[in-house]
Amino acid sequence: MNLLVPVILIGVLLIVTVLLALADFLLGGQKEKTLTVNDKTKITVQGEDTLLNTLSLNNIFIPSACGGKATCGYCKCKVTSGGGSIKPTEDPFLSEEERESGVRLSCQVKVKENMEILIPEELLSAREYKAEVVDITSLTYDIKLVTFKLSEGEEMAFKPGQYAQLRVPGIEVIRAYSIASNPRMTNTLEFIIRLVPKGQATTFVHMALEVGDTITITGPYGDFYLNEDSDEDIICIAGGSGKAPIRAILYYLKDQGMNRKVKYFFGAKTKKDLYYTEELLELAKEYPNFQYIPALSEPLPEDNWEGEVGLITDVVDRFSDNLEKSEAYLCGSPGMIDACIRVLTKNHIHMENVYYDKF
Repeated sequence: MNLLVPVILIGVLLIVTVLLALADFLLGGQKEKTLTVNDKTKITVQGEDTLLNTLSLNNIFIPSACGGKATCGYCKCKVTSGGGSIKPTEDPFLSEEERESGVRLSCQVKVKENMEILIPEELLSAREYKAEVVDITSLTYDIKLVTFKLSEGEEMAFKPGQYAQLRVPGIEVIRAYSIASNPRMTNTLEFIIRLVPKGQATTFVHMALEVGDTITITGPYGDFYLNEDSDEDIICIAGGSGKAPIRAILYYLKDQGMNRKVKYFFGAKTKKDLYYTEELLELAKEYPNFQYIPALSEPLPEDNWEGEVGLITDVVDRFSDNLEKSEAYLCGSPGMIDACIRVLTKNHIHMENVYYDKF
């Protein structure tokens, strides 16, 4: 092989790179732009980073459960000026109404010109925190409770049911997890994290994370939280690690004296998938208006299970009648949530009283 060939190829690539950078500069890529947020906050922008990253660099943290890879659809905001046309990667996550109103995925929009955007005001209170791992407890064979302590003097005020995002060091993967701790514990955050096969973040948590490690956490996020202004009966439905936000909600209700009637349905496959059972049964003894109803879909003979059997949606159906004056809080897989909604609507619940996050 002629030794000059690779040298020539490298030279050509360098020339192309320089020409592309020059074209970008001449076309305005390096020109200073202004990003206006909610008609009041103005951010000066250099270069052409994504809207998601640009906001993050300026301490505005839009949720992105997939870390900006256009696979979760969480990083939506309304672009009222600038932003260009909708990319094919955004299409699956946008309804027709959202397209018409200018909603975009911030991870797919580059700041190439002056831009104006609208985001929910509550996102402006989300912050980035450094947190130390102070405890890791195995709840089942594939679920861990991880406790983080924020830096001295730092606090995250969150509503029971909301979530935060953890950044996995080294690979910089970002994942969203519901906060499982008592909302009163503003300096300490607990997360119930289930091991997902081949999941980068959960594998790191289960196999590599150790007490004393430091993790970056952002939040709080989410429209799924307890409606504190209501006195309606509550139905909670969860499975797997879905106990996390329900646990925070129950902590809050307990602190308030459990003044609302609550039925908590938890679905698992076998007895080894259950956890916090004793804690919840004790809560039911303490507060007669709280009822914990675990169900196993495939109990083993050695489980000696005497509780409810079947899919959790079937169990909910058996225990429900007219839910017209009830609220529901759901946490589980998207498929489970859809199945729960069908059962709840069959029993006359109003959809505006059904709360959940899908991630």
